[in-house]
Amino acid sequence: MIKRKPEWLRIDMQAYRPKEMARVKKLIEKTGLLTVCQEANCPNQYECFSKRTATFMILGSQCTRNCKFCNVTHGTAIAPDPQEPEKVAEAVETLGLKYAVITSVTRDDLPDGGANHFAKTIRAIKAKTPDVNIEVLIPDFQGNATALQTVIDAAPEVLNHNIETISRLYDTIRPEANYQQTLTLIQRVKEAAPHIKTKSGIMVGLGETPEEVQQVLCDLYDHGCEMLTVGQYLAPSKAHAEVVEYVTPEQFKAYEAFAKSLGFAHVSSGPFVRSSYHAADPFENQ
Repeated sequence: MIKRKPEWLRIDMQAYRPKEMARVKKLIEKTGLLTVCQEANCPNQYECFSKRTATFMILGSQCTRNCKFCNVTHGTAIAPDPQEPEKVAEAVETLGLKYAVITSVTRDDLPDGGANHFAKTIRAIKAKTPDVNIEVLIPDFQGNATALQTVIDAAPEVLNHNIETISRLYDTIRPEANYQQTLTLIQRVKEAAPHIKTKSGIMVGLGETPEEVQQVLCDLYDHGCEMLTVGQYLAPSKAHAEVVEYVTPEQFKAYEAFAKSLGFAHVSSGPFVRSSYHAADPFENQ
C-alpha cells in the first residue's frame, strides 16, 4: 500500500523562476551532460535549476549496482567520455557557479572505480574557474584506498560519501555496500587531508528508529565527518523499497539538534534535504 504524502511534502511550484530553470536545462541538453537531479528524479531539481545550480553526474548514466532506494538506471556501463571533464568545466564557467557539485554512478567495472575521472574533472574546473568551491559526492571505490587518494590529491573543498541508512538495513537497502567501509572512507579522507571538509548523508523513513539514527550520527562524527544531511526517503517507483514512515519536521529538527550537540560543523536536516541541496550554504559567508 502506497502511503499518502503529508502536507509538509508538497512542493510549491510557483516559487520557481522558469527562465533560469529553462536556461540550465538548455545548457545541459546542449552539452550532453547528465545531472543527478534528473537521473535520480530529485524533488528539488526545479528549485535548484531556477537558481542556476545543478549537480553534475559523470561517468555515464548506467550504475553497476542496483540499490533498492535509487532511481539511477542499473545496467551495462560504457567507457568514460574523455571530453567530459572539460565539458563539465565549461558548464560551470557558463553558469557562473561559485560552488560546483560533482557526483557519479558507481563504476565497479573500472579498476579505479572512476577515481581518475573525478580527479580530471576537479582539475579541469579549477583550471577554468579557480575560485569555484568543488564538492564531490563519490562512490566507495570498493574500499580501494589508492583510488580514494587519487581524488584527495585533486583537492576538492568538500568530499562527500553518503552512508545512506542505518547498519541494520544495509543488507536489504544497500546490499552491495558496506557500512564500516563507508565510515573508513571518511576517516581516511580526514587523516590524509585534514583541510578537506568531510560530508555524509542519511535517508530516513525506511523503518529505522530514532535511536538507530543517532547511532549513525555518532559513528559518522567519530570517524571524522564534519558536515551532515538528513532527508526523507521517497520511493522512486513500486519496484523500489517502500516508504515505511514520513518523518515529521519536528523529528528532523531533533536529529539536527542531536548532530549539532555532537559537534558537526554544519547540519541540514529536513524532509526535502538531499546530499547536494543548498550545498553551498556553509561557504556563502566566507
